[in-house]
Amino acid sequence: MPLTVQEIDTTDRRAVDAFIALPFRLYRDCPPWVPPLVGDTRLMLNRRKYPYYAHSDAAFFSATRDGRVVGQIAVLENRNYNAHWKSQTANFYFFDCEDDAEAARGLFAAIEDWARRRGLTKIVGSKGFLQGDGLGVLVEGFEHHPAIGIPYNHAYYGALIEGAGYTRQRDFMSLYLAGNPTLPPRVFEIADRMMARRGFTIKTFETKAELKAWIPRIVQTYNEAFERNWEFNPVTEAEARVIGERLMMAGEPQLIKLVMKGDAIAGFLFGFPDLSDGIRKAKGRLFPFGLIWILREFKRTRWLNLMGAGILAPYRGLGVNAILYAEMFRTIASGRFEHADIVQIEESVLTLDDALRMGARIYKKHRIYEKAL
Repeated sequence: MPLTVQEIDTTDRRAVDAFIALPFRLYRDCPPWVPPLVGDTRLMLNRRKYPYYAHSDAAFFSATRDGRVVGQIAVLENRNYNAHWKSQTANFYFFDCEDDAEAARGLFAAIEDWARRRGLTKIVGSKGFLQGDGLGVLVEGFEHHPAIGIPYNHAYYGALIEGAGYTRQRDFMSLYLAGNPTLPPRVFEIADRMMARRGFTIKTFETKAELKAWIPRIVQTYNEAFERNWEFNPVTEAEARVIGERLMMAGEPQLIKLVMKGDAIAGFLFGFPDLSDGIRKAKGRLFPFGLIWILREFKRTRWLNLMGAGILAPYRGLGVNAILYAEMFRTIASGRFEHADIVQIEESVLTLDDALRMGARIYKKHRIYEKAL
C-alpha cells in the first residue's frame, strides 16, 4: 500500500485529535507505558496559546497508509536556543511509529526538508520545547515504567531512527536506588561540617502556596545552574509560568529542597512522587475524573523520582554536593518510599559515578540522536 507523509494542520481539531490518539493505540497493550497528559500535548500544538511559538517555530507530520495513521513526528526550530549557542540546529520530538521502516524514513525525510528550507544544518533529538521536557529515545530498560514526563517507546524505535541515517550523540542514564540506601557516614560528616563552617542551610516548603511564591526564583536558579549544559534552552517569562504550573501539578512541596547561603540559592534537589499509576488510571485526562486518580496517587505511590539536582557556579567545590547527597538519602530513607528513580544523568558527568558508588544501578538508558543535513 502506498505511503503518504504530510504536514498536519494544527488548527484542525480532528487532525490534532488524531495526533494525540496514535500513541494510545501503539501502546494499548504495553503495560509499562504511561500516557502523556492529553491537555499538555494539545497545548503544545496550539500556536496561539503555547509560549514557545512567540519566538520559534515547529511543524508536525503524519504518515498514513490506506487512510490509517502509521507514524508521526514533530520538528522544532528553537530560535532562542540557536541564538544562545550560535547554532543552526533543529530538534525532532513526538516521534511515534509502527514498526515500519519506510514510514519512519518518510517522516524523517519530511522534517529534514523542513529544516533545510530554513537554513538549519543539523537535527538532534528527541528533544522537546522547554527545559524539563524528557530527553532522548529509550534504548535500554523497556521492562521498567518511565519516570513522570520521561519518554517511553517500543524497542524497535532505535533501529527505525538509525535506519533513517541518525547516529548516537550521547546517552542519559536513569538509576534505580532501593528505599533503604546506605550512605558512607563520612558524607554526612562533610555535609554537616560544611553547613556549619560555611553557613549553608536547607530550605524546604510546607505548602504549595509557599512553593508557588518561590517558583520564579527556582526557575531562574535552574537556568543559571545549567546555562552551559548541552540541553539548555533560555526560558522566557511566559515559558517559566508553564514550567511552574508543571511543578505545581506534579510536585510535592516537602520534596523540593534548596541549599541556601543566606538569601541566595546555592544548590537544589527536586524530588517528585511517581504518579504513573494514577496517570494510567486517568488515561492521560484530568477531567472529568482523572484528577481524582492522580491526587490519590500522591499518597499511594512508593516511588520517588529525583529529577533535578544542581549547584550554582560560585558554590561549587564548597561541599554543597555532599549536602545534597545527604539530603537526598534522608528523603529516600524516610520510610515513605521503597524505590527511587534518579532520572536522566548524562553519561559523562561526575554525579553518575557518585550515584554508582552509593549503590545505585543503571537500569534505563535514553539516547540522543543526530544527523547532519
